[in-house]
Amino acid sequence: MADKTVSDVLVERLEAWGVSRVFGYPGDGIDPVLGAIRRAGRPEFVQARHEETAAFMASGHAKYTGEPGVCLSTQGPGAVHLLNGLYDAKLDGKPVVAIVGQQVSTVLGSAYQQEIDLVRLFGDVCAQFVQAAHTPEQVPMLIDKAFRTALATRSPTCVVLPHDVQSAPAPDPVEQSHGVLITSPGLRPARLIPHAADIAEAAKLLSAGERVAILVGQGAAGAAAEVVELAERLGAGVAASLLGKPVLDESLPFHTGVMGHLGTTASAELMRAADTLLLVGTNDPWTEFYPKPGQARAVQIDVDGRRLGVRYPVEVPLLGDAAETLRALIAALPEAPPKPFQNQVHTWVRRWHAIAGERADAPAEPINPQRVVRALNGRLPANAQVSVDVGSVVYWYARHLRLPAGVPAHLSSTLASMGSALPYGLAAKLARPDRPVIALAGDGAMQMSGLAELITVASRWRDWADPRFVVCVLNNRDLAEVSWEQRETEGEPRFPDSQHIPDVPYSGWAGLLGLHGIRVGHPDALDAAWDEALAADRPVVLDVLTDPAVPLLPPLRDDDTIAPMFAALDAEGGDIARRAAEYLRRERATES
Repeated sequence: MADKTVSDVLVERLEAWGVSRVFGYPGDGIDPVLGAIRRAGRPEFVQARHEETAAFMASGHAKYTGEPGVCLSTQGPGAVHLLNGLYDAKLDGKPVVAIVGQQVSTVLGSAYQQEIDLVRLFGDVCAQFVQAAHTPEQVPMLIDKAFRTALATRSPTCVVLPHDVQSAPAPDPVEQSHGVLITSPGLRPARLIPHAADIAEAAKLLSAGERVAILVGQGAAGAAAEVVELAERLGAGVAASLLGKPVLDESLPFHTGVMGHLGTTASAELMRAADTLLLVGTNDPWTEFYPKPGQARAVQIDVDGRRLGVRYPVEVPLLGDAAETLRALIAALPEAPPKPFQNQVHTWVRRWHAIAGERADAPAEPINPQRVVRALNGRLPANAQVSVDVGSVVYWYARHLRLPAGVPAHLSSTLASMGSALPYGLAAKLARPDRPVIALAGDGAMQMSGLAELITVASRWRDWADPRFVVCVLNNRDLAEVSWEQRETEGEPRFPDSQHIPDVPYSGWAGLLGLHGIRVGHPDALDAAWDEALAADRPVVLDVLTDPAVPLLPPLRDDDTIAPMFAALDAEGGDIARRAAEYLRRERATES
């Protein structure tokens, strides 16, 4: 074996931090690190088709496993390509470490080929920690600090490694002396519980409420039992942010579903009526769907003090872990008779379920996209993992899919970047190859990155204990979410040059890759297609022809808010606009 290099030391440090795989794309600027990974035989290197999707995989790995994700790229364009996936991790609060190559130190500052000031480039997305190594002795310390900071701040960090530093001989063990830092890997989470006086004040405020609403986000993960007990004690209704959807069983009679623009009528009713609001681990940005400021007294629980009181005026901010803080709150609540408000919540929930069913069953040309996602209910395996792309498919996921308890589902929520479902699904599958994956995507997202990452699926599926990886493509030849945003927000008719996308034979592409493709063009074939896909002996692309005219209607909006949609459709003309207006009138009628 060749003499040990700094890259070998780096790989040993990754192993010490428990890194199981690194997602990336090769290039000359990072070759020494790749060589060290080859020599060590670990961690596993996962070659994506693009650095952006490699960063999405790292973000997805953090979301599905709770461990820090790691991505790797060469300098220049490779580094630039990482940014979008790293911003996804930043905005959704997930720990990711980026290891990025750089030109040799002696040419930096000369405008050399592929030379970019990488510390400056990553300065915003990795604001908590980004540092370039200047000497071999720095590298273990920088890796330790990058991981520790990513975990402590739930954000991406970056270490930049010039090529000459990567390939330099490993430094001899040094003794502690001035100017030398000897660090160690490892970070264990601690308990974070608010002061007893703050718990008592929050319990008094919540128990005084007559109409209590609880909004749970991803920070409430692992606290489902506590949320349910508290809701029953308070007679409260519970809504979820988009990221909080997997936290709680949505079949509970007081669970109103997702809140916000893509949420349910029941959640909108709950927030309109609430006189008391409890926010648990959520930073949901749809503030226009919260109770009006001054309408509700509020308590907020979060592990990040920077988020307290940011989305809604809060009387009692509680800095603490969700489960432990909720248990303390429950213990502090006085005994009280049941409050009648939860009965009203039950009525709103039943009404929403009827509305959702009616909307999904509405005839469409050729298939209603709501029905496509709703058909998964009762079919989704209990050990499944779900990934969701960005676009109109998020609305149907948020409103129609019932996740079995324990089934994780993730998407690019706060950044809301298209092209994430396939890399997320791959990250989930590589972490748990014994569990089936269902990825829900629109045709726009599939053309952006999904078609390329199907190549990665095709190259790896034979190693999986459970080969099921179902990619459901809602194929409507339209960038539907933006089309409806143009109509709703701008009052503009759909702009075909910007919104129409080419018709692609997604199922045929799957066949070319050795996967199984199913094309569905009639609603009567939908149920059998799902059954076939979920029973297949290999990954499947389920290519479903859906109707672009089905509206993305925000819940309980008044006539003035909806009027621009109708005006835009009138100006647009044509068969799609005519059908869209009919759908819109019908869906408005179901809410009234």
